[in-house]
Amino acid sequence: MRELLPYLKLYKKHWFGLSLGMILGFLTLFASIGLLTLSGWFLSAAAVAGLTIARETFNYMLPGGGVRGLAMGRTAGRWGERVVSHNATFKLLTDLRVYFYEKLTPLIPGRVGGLRDADLLNRLVADVSAMDHVYLRLVSPVILSILGITCLTGFLVWFDSDIGLTLGAILMALVLIWPLLFYKLGKGNGHRLTQNRADLRIRALDWIEGHSELLLFGAEKRYREKIDQAQMALMSNQAVNAHITGLANALLLLANGMTLLLILWMSADGIGGSVPSPLIALVVFATLASVELLMPIAGAFQYLGQTLASARRLNEIIGAEPDVQFPTYTNNKVIGTNNKVAVEFSDISFAYESNAPLAVDNLSLSVPAGSKLAILGKTGSGKSTLLQLLTRYWDVQQGNIKIGGQALTELSESELRSLISVVSQRVDVLNGTLRDNLLIAKSDADDSELAGTLSKVGLEYLMDAPGLDQWLGDGGRQLSGGEKRRIGIARAVLHNAPILLLDEPTEGLDRSTESQIMSLLEQHYQDKTVVFVTHRLVGLSKMDNVVVLEQGKLVEQGEHSELLKQKGRYFQLHQAI
Repeated sequence: MRELLPYLKLYKKHWFGLSLGMILGFLTLFASIGLLTLSGWFLSAAAVAGLTIARETFNYMLPGGGVRGLAMGRTAGRWGERVVSHNATFKLLTDLRVYFYEKLTPLIPGRVGGLRDADLLNRLVADVSAMDHVYLRLVSPVILSILGITCLTGFLVWFDSDIGLTLGAILMALVLIWPLLFYKLGKGNGHRLTQNRADLRIRALDWIEGHSELLLFGAEKRYREKIDQAQMALMSNQAVNAHITGLANALLLLANGMTLLLILWMSADGIGGSVPSPLIALVVFATLASVELLMPIAGAFQYLGQTLASARRLNEIIGAEPDVQFPTYTNNKVIGTNNKVAVEFSDISFAYESNAPLAVDNLSLSVPAGSKLAILGKTGSGKSTLLQLLTRYWDVQQGNIKIGGQALTELSESELRSLISVVSQRVDVLNGTLRDNLLIAKSDADDSELAGTLSKVGLEYLMDAPGLDQWLGDGGRQLSGGEKRRIGIARAVLHNAPILLLDEPTEGLDRSTESQIMSLLEQHYQDKTVVFVTHRLVGLSKMDNVVVLEQGKLVEQGEHSELLKQKGRYFQLHQAI
């Protein structure tokens, strides 16, 4: 049960709504039990009065009004309890999703690198939603049952202590036994259901995202069969849940019937030592109505295993410590507002895993303020890793990195992001308007600035109707590779940070588009500190310094013309083109 503690703490914020929901639930139970109890006594008393002289003095109006009042109160209480409880629960789930996001974001990519997107989606949607069981199916029903049993016992004790205490003891024993019994029955199936539901989402998302490739290579049928297998496993778990629920309800009704016979036998000679009277019907119908107290928990605790499994999956994310932790303070005075900022790598080493080879091996490199550095190397030589270390995607295991003379680890996240712009070979276009896709780089930019920036990067034709309101992404205008690169450059221009990181921005483009994009970049980075990562020898003559990496080590460094004269590794790469 310790797995649920982080979520129970969130209840403090919504204590009023959750408490009001339980109060309305209790009033609904009171009205339901009272309605059946009063109706049973009223019908019996009215029948007895009709057969005796008491028919002339019997008060038919007051009990009849009570029956109508309890019926209306039951309806209103049920509606109010559902509205209030579900509203509070939905707000609680909203806060939980925000809380989950806040814990998840700092873990990317290190702590969640081994998790698939579909698994994260399942945790965010299904596992978070399972947390509503804690209140709606567990906490609230148990509290209401205990309060209801206490009040019902006290009410019947007022008429007959033996009957009242007997019924109270039986009901309390059921409240204690039923949850434990059906938790044990549903525990294993709940764990399997949670896992099979995650497997189904993962396989379905794989099939959707890779449908084109699966069709091309004739593997679509095999993947669809995997989805069918996962679906059948999940349906099997759901069938077991349904059987357990049915068993719980059937046994509860059986227990209620046997209790009813016992109470009827105990009250047959009269209530409270008096002769038989309509009070017998009151006690019997109260016993019959007591099933209302137990029905919510009859099968609820079979879901506890499922809820605990979901809580454990969420706790794997919530309880994890991020590999990269930023200081909470902001110190903008350290670096200042100068548009030229130096970058320095001092004896840094980094490996993605403890037993993996070094991606960067004891590398030292200086990029003076306002200079242009090009980093060359084959795939896997550590080029992109350097940029990821500079943006604190990861932290170095040895050495240190400085920006403007300040250690990277001493900069707050907001300050570091304000100092760096990145144009990568993969530009993500979000599902949203063209305006939304540009405002992520500069939230306070107006439409005229956005339009001017699009014109600078050669995308002015995107301003044709509907202009900035044009929808991009799924269901909208599809952008080509060159257009996506220009969107990335437009974001960098809007962000206008003093350090510009270019991670193979022309990869996969034709010669003409590549030339256009390089010209755009050259116009933008004149007064900035630039780190240009590439394995293609394009625009390197305009770089102040060229570095060649192999297996994470620096093997050559110098200006373009000097390296060609040395006829070393850079010369070989140049000759191979």
